[in-house]
Amino acid sequence: MTTTIGFIGLGNMGGRMTRRLVDSGLEVLGFDAKSENIGAAGASPAASAAELAATSDIVFLSLPDSRVVEAVVLGDDGIAAHVRPGTIVVDLSTSAPASTRAIHGVLSAKGAAYLDAGISGGAAAAEAGTLTLMVGGEAEALATVQPFLAPFATNVFHVGSSGAGHVTKLLNNFLNAVALSATAEVMVAGKKAGLDLAVLLDVFNKSSGVNFATLNRFPKIITGDYLKGGLTNTLMLKDVVLYTELLAELGVAGLNAPGPLAAFGLARQLGYADEISNTVVDAIGDISGGVRLHDAGGTE
Repeated sequence: MTTTIGFIGLGNMGGRMTRRLVDSGLEVLGFDAKSENIGAAGASPAASAAELAATSDIVFLSLPDSRVVEAVVLGDDGIAAHVRPGTIVVDLSTSAPASTRAIHGVLSAKGAAYLDAGISGGAAAAEAGTLTLMVGGEAEALATVQPFLAPFATNVFHVGSSGAGHVTKLLNNFLNAVALSATAEVMVAGKKAGLDLAVLLDVFNKSSGVNFATLNRFPKIITGDYLKGGLTNTLMLKDVVLYTELLAELGVAGLNAPGPLAAFGLARQLGYADEISNTVVDAIGDISGGVRLHDAGGTE
């Protein structure tokens, strides 16, 4: 029996994941606010999210935030109004866990499953099919969709019940935000101190300061390659805010949140809102005397 796959939200990440599904030989029904994204990802167009939900066995969502997810799932003529018993909805967005659990309850009452699947790896991993997924929800539903995750994810972890996937994603993204914003600050300081930035990164990567940003981001940034296509400053700030809300819910002291909140907030205020979050280094550089890590001839 053929499984019908639908994908809602074929933007920066969703489009890449859809392309991986299509290139693996699967037919995908797509819906996006920008119709051109559907064809670019190789999907067949659905007239609406409602039509897609009514005809798909598995529905993937890749949307900006909980507000949009709630509108698509719970809004008038949304997914919940048309989903069939047995359908599995996989939310690949970064959403508020409380919202996720509420949606899970609504869809469960209709006989449908709802998995929250936080993703990590960025645009490059999406294109290569090497994303990491952290999934909350029913293990049986995850086992069913596992073959359809394989084209774009090499590491899939079942981390607990509904909401656990998005909790795990927020924890991971906060560490990512800390590493990126702190390393950006340090690299601007290194530039102003007159250090060779390539050598500086080699030192970090052989020492206790090593992190994902020093290993994977800044070796490119110092040449002017910002690795465009990843998480924007706006979305990074949104994730850090969600993290602080999670801490408040859990009663955990958020001692390290002010740094990335300030850094990515600064980037938004200085005009980098919709640029990849790696440009936070330029925002810090702007208020530190107009510093750029790369030569003027580099490509931004």
